[in-house]
Amino acid sequence: MRRWPLREVRNPVKLALAFLAAGILLGAVQARAVELSIVSGDTGNGIKVLREILDRYEKKSRNKVDIVVIPPSTTDQFGQYRLWLAAGSSDIDIYQTDVIWAPQLASQLVDLTEATRDVVGEHFPSIIQSQTVNGRLVALPIFTDAPALYYRKDLLDKYGAKVPTTWKELADTAKLVMDKERAAGNRDLWGFVFQGNAYEGLTCNALEWVMSNGGGRIIEPDGEISIDNPKAAAALDMVKGWIGTIAPPGVLAYQEEEARGVWQTGNAVFMRNWPYAYALGNSENSPIKGKLDVAPLPAGEGGHPVATLGGWNLAVSKYSKHPDAAIELVKFIASREMQKYRTLKTSNLPTIPALYDDPDIARQQPIVPRWKEIFLNAQPRPSATARIKYNEASSQFWTAVHDTISGQGTAADNLADLAARLTRLKGKGW
Repeated sequence: MRRWPLREVRNPVKLALAFLAAGILLGAVQARAVELSIVSGDTGNGIKVLREILDRYEKKSRNKVDIVVIPPSTTDQFGQYRLWLAAGSSDIDIYQTDVIWAPQLASQLVDLTEATRDVVGEHFPSIIQSQTVNGRLVALPIFTDAPALYYRKDLLDKYGAKVPTTWKELADTAKLVMDKERAAGNRDLWGFVFQGNAYEGLTCNALEWVMSNGGGRIIEPDGEISIDNPKAAAALDMVKGWIGTIAPPGVLAYQEEEARGVWQTGNAVFMRNWPYAYALGNSENSPIKGKLDVAPLPAGEGGHPVATLGGWNLAVSKYSKHPDAAIELVKFIASREMQKYRTLKTSNLPTIPALYDDPDIARQQPIVPRWKEIFLNAQPRPSATARIKYNEASSQFWTAVHDTISGQGTAADNLADLAARLTRLKGKGW
């Protein structure tokens, strides 16, 4: 407790002014302290790391922040976000948003352009542009994403196998290692796991299969619906052949965490997943610590590797009761210091170019500097073309893909039906 000097006590006017100033200052601090909420459905240890970042913010700001945790399915998240925003709910101040959602949610998010003018220059311009709708920056990036092919380097070395560069090589190598290991008693081992459930994650996987096989982008940048073609159908027929042979039948229900669960327990030779799985696979208690590595995803026959662009951002609801404090929090989480902290803990890819040269990150999470070029060449989903109709278009696509790889109709028939549905959805334009 501060003790007032005797000379000030003898002067009642000074004493009164001092107490008045102290009261104003205390009132200002108390008025600034607010309670905020942020919603996230992050995977792996993402929620834990977010809480650690928020604890730092609370200590610095005196504000309190609650995390509203929802399921990690991006499809379920988007649906819930739309419900909250349509209801004008003030329960959520900050939304953690997928890179593809900006055009669909923009009208109900705060314009961050002026408030972030001092920091946007630190981020990759292409990511900032992806979150800008009609000149309004509606979300600030916190990490980006491009998937990797995870592989058991110990098992490949054991059988003298090379890291596959085509999907055919992957299938052949997966079967070779799986068969030999099962014959040796490792009966739980599968060749390849990925995200095969009917949700947005399947759109990402299938876009990679189709594009890398020369089958187009589903919807081209000029709006043409290109998915109904023999190369796209061949790619899906290829994947259908994996189910029950190199991939477990249950893969048709896998999202990111289910695939990682099989992989990290040592029961898969290969896995397609995002960079977050690297830190977890090499964590202290992981059965495969030191036994894994990553490579670019394979290419189709005569094609080239394709990685779907991912990434997550923070947006402020226009219904927030504390928009200024929410913006302050968004900038804190997206800052260089906190992005470095997150990357060291989770191996998420930062959106600030300078961090790819950070020696601490290179030493602790070597996937990050290796993945810069892959991220920079990652292919976006057609959300910029389909805009507010993207979610429905993607749903139609992943449904057709899931039907095909689960044996419900042929690839050719399902893609022809998909093209017809997308044509009706497009109407007079996207």
